[in-house]
Amino acid sequence: MSDNGNKIVLGLPKGSLQESTFAMFKKAGFTIRSGSRSYVPSVDDPEIEARLIRAQEISRYVESGLLDAGLTGHDWIVENRSQVHEVADLVYAKQGMKPVRWVLAVPNDSPIQSVKDLEGKRIATEAVGLTRHYLEKSGVNAEVEFSWGATEVKAPELVDAIVEITETGSSLRANNLRIVETILESTTRFIANNASWENEWKRKKIEQIAMLLRGALSAETKVLLKLNVHKDNVDTVSKLLPSLHAPTLNQLAHEGWYSIESVVDETVVREVIPQLKDAGAEGIIEIPLNKVVP
Repeated sequence: MSDNGNKIVLGLPKGSLQESTFAMFKKAGFTIRSGSRSYVPSVDDPEIEARLIRAQEISRYVESGLLDAGLTGHDWIVENRSQVHEVADLVYAKQGMKPVRWVLAVPNDSPIQSVKDLEGKRIATEAVGLTRHYLEKSGVNAEVEFSWGATEVKAPELVDAIVEITETGSSLRANNLRIVETILESTTRFIANNASWENEWKRKKIEQIAMLLRGALSAETKVLLKLNVHKDNVDTVSKLLPSLHAPTLNQLAHEGWYSIESVVDETVVREVIPQLKDAGAEGIIEIPLNKVVP
């Protein structure tokens, strides 16, 4: 465990998730700045020291106590078999708010149709441990080799199949590969060193960060609607507003008029606003949100 007293050492993923992670922390209230080659980014919170580390390695450093906490994929926790405390499941990725998948893929014209067809075959992947465990569970003996990158181009000349991470499957399709099976779905996890989690101050700090990160992610898909409505139309308008709880209702200075506020899913706004207008709502304002903390 880090010995930094009232300070936590936080591991942040370097690489493809770095930009979206910094943006999420910004919405949560933390500004992180890093130079192009900086391993130690600055955080505008004196109680946090950040380290930029490859996501593949973060769970090992958290487990060993070199980091108090960190953000990494569930896949790498499984791959490293790290014994850590999972604080929060944070569903975000490079391209959207959904899990990523580790999939078994083969060339389009390959005869392989299931994991059972991999007996005696050769597979390339970055997630060697994950793949071997999956093969063991399936009762299949196959050779698994570590891939340093560009895994998609290795089949069929160098290997019979690959196990690769994907969000949309577009890269696999572009390389004339088809998905045979999904091995694991993974989301980003906020994890803590077990000893750090037992430290009262560090645990409280980590929980506070987790709460703010959850709030920032919840706000990604929601907006605040504000509108004015005459008392005769309050009930009709209120029933049109999907919200976390009942819409907030405040009486305006102009007699007989009320202001209504409601947090709603952004996906329904384009349908709801015309309905609200038809029901008598006026001065409708849509406001983006940074955090939604239930």
